[in-house]
Amino acid sequence: MTDFSAKRRPQHGAGQDSIDQSLLERIAAGERPALHELYVNYYQRLLRFLYRITGQLELAQEGINDVMLVVWEKGHTFTGRSTVSTWIMGIAYRKGLKLREKSKRWSDRFKAADIDDWNEPFLPSEKPTDEVIMQDLLARALRQLSPEQRAVVELTYFHGYSYQEISAIAGCPVNTVKTRMFHARAKLRTLLPKLGADGPYK
Repeated sequence: MTDFSAKRRPQHGAGQDSIDQSLLERIAAGERPALHELYVNYYQRLLRFLYRITGQLELAQEGINDVMLVVWEKGHTFTGRSTVSTWIMGIAYRKGLKLREKSKRWSDRFKAADIDDWNEPFLPSEKPTDEVIMQDLLARALRQLSPEQRAVVELTYFHGYSYQEISAIAGCPVNTVKTRMFHARAKLRTLLPKLGADGPYK
């Protein structure tokens, strides 16, 4: 059994939030280099998260630009009631859902490549490792969840957010987050064995 929970990568601790707040203050003061630094710091996690929601690489990349534009224009409105990371991921969540809804109005002819690991993309000439195979199976299973359910799983297992933080990101009650996770786990328990995989979604 592969323990997908080991893939969690919390990136929003107190130390990181202090750095993010400093960058946001500089952004609010109109410093473009600070925006670029924040963009670099968040690019990978935003790309992965937005891809999970939209299912399309091009939309995910477009979403990153949309998120950073909001950060640039609205950075001065950040109140500190949450971490900067939670605030930014909340913007990304809303932008991702809007982009996905918008894409439904276009032809299904335009579909993005199926990419799951942004840092080390699998090349056909390489022999797939067990880890790559399991990541592919998990990605296939996650695509069968609703965008809201995928977001909860992604934020919990791959970004290390608590239900309380996800509640702030998604703009819904904690109980709604728990319900989405309950249904997501139920679906994954059914889907993963059929795909030849297993995970901690119990």
